[in-house]
Amino acid sequence: MSKFFSKKHGGLVAYTPGEQPKDRGYVKLNTNESPFPPSPFVSAAVQAGANGLNLYCDPENTRVNTAIANYYGVQKNQVITGNGSDEILNYAVCAFCDDTSPLVFADITYGFYPVFAKINAVPTKIIPLKEDFSIDVEAFCAEQGTVVIANPNAPTGICLSLETIEKIVAAHKNSVVIIDEAYVDFGGESAVKLVEKYENLLVVQTFSKSRSLAGGRLGFGIANEKIIADLNTVKYSLNPYNVNTLTQLAGEASMQDKGYFEKNVATVIANREYTVAKLEEMGFEVLPSKANFVFARKSGLDGGEWYVRLKEKGVLVRHFTSERIKDFNRVTIGTKEQMDAFLKATKEILQGE
Repeated sequence: MSKFFSKKHGGLVAYTPGEQPKDRGYVKLNTNESPFPPSPFVSAAVQAGANGLNLYCDPENTRVNTAIANYYGVQKNQVITGNGSDEILNYAVCAFCDDTSPLVFADITYGFYPVFAKINAVPTKIIPLKEDFSIDVEAFCAEQGTVVIANPNAPTGICLSLETIEKIVAAHKNSVVIIDEAYVDFGGESAVKLVEKYENLLVVQTFSKSRSLAGGRLGFGIANEKIIADLNTVKYSLNPYNVNTLTQLAGEASMQDKGYFEKNVATVIANREYTVAKLEEMGFEVLPSKANFVFARKSGLDGGEWYVRLKEKGVLVRHFTSERIKDFNRVTIGTKEQMDAFLKATKEILQGE
C-alpha cells in the first residue's frame, strides 16, 4: 500500500473473490454462478434499452423496484435495489451499526460481513457455529446488536426454518435483523412474508444466483418503508445512480419470466441431489445444502490437495483455509455435464490418478 493510505483502514482485510482464471478452459464450479444464461426476456430488454445510455439512469430504479414489489406482494416503497446485494448489505451496516449496536454474525459465513464492519468502523460480535456447522440460534437471540445471518448460510449451505428466523427477529426488537437470502430460491423459505409483522427485519436477495445475472450486478432489499427510507438516505449520500440503465431493464425482465426462473432452479436442485448422492457413494461427508452449492469433505483427503488436483484436471472449486473448514471444498452446482466432469475428476483423484 502507498504511504497515503488512511491509517484508519490500515488493518483492513479485503474480501477475497473467487478465482476467475483465463489460462485455460475450466469447468467453473467455484463462485456459485448460474450455469444458465439470463432469460431471453433479458437479452431483448437490454438490446432495446441500449440507445438510452446517453442519459443518466433512473435514480429511483422505478421499473425494476416495481417489478420486484409486484413479484413479492409488497409496496414499491418497501424495496431498494443496489449494485449487487453487497451494496445493500454495506448500506445496512452503515445505516444501522454503531458503538451501541455492533454487527453480529457467525464465525463461518459470508466473508464480506467483517469487511463491511471494518470499513464502516463499527464493532463486531462473532458467534461460532455449532459443531455440526449449524447456526447457534440461542446465542444469536441472546446477543444484542445488528444481526446479519446468511440463510442458507455460506459456505455451508445449511438453512434455518422460517420459524427459527422469526424467533431471532422477535428477540431483537430494538435493532435490525438482516437476513441475507442470496441462495434462498434453491430450497429455503424466504423471510419476506415476515416483513409486515416485524419493523426491524431487512431481507436481502440477489439476481446473481437463481436469476443468472451475476455479471449484471443487481441485488435488492425488502423491509418496511422506514427501513428502506434509511437505506435510501445512505444511497443518495453515496451513489444516487447506483444501478445502471441496462441492469435495471435486465432485472425487470428477469422478474417477468417466472417460468424460465422456476425451470432453472428445479434443474439446479435436481443436479445438487444427484451430486450429493454420488459424493456420498464415494465416502464424502456432505453438509445438508439448500443452496446452489455443496460443502463436502472426506476423511483422509486433504481439502487443499483435493482442490489443487481438481484444478490440475480443469475443474475449479472453492477452498477455504480457516482451521474449522480447511478439509472442505465448496462446489457450485452446474449442469449435469459439469457435475459429471467434477465427479469423474474426483474419482480419479481418489484412485491416485
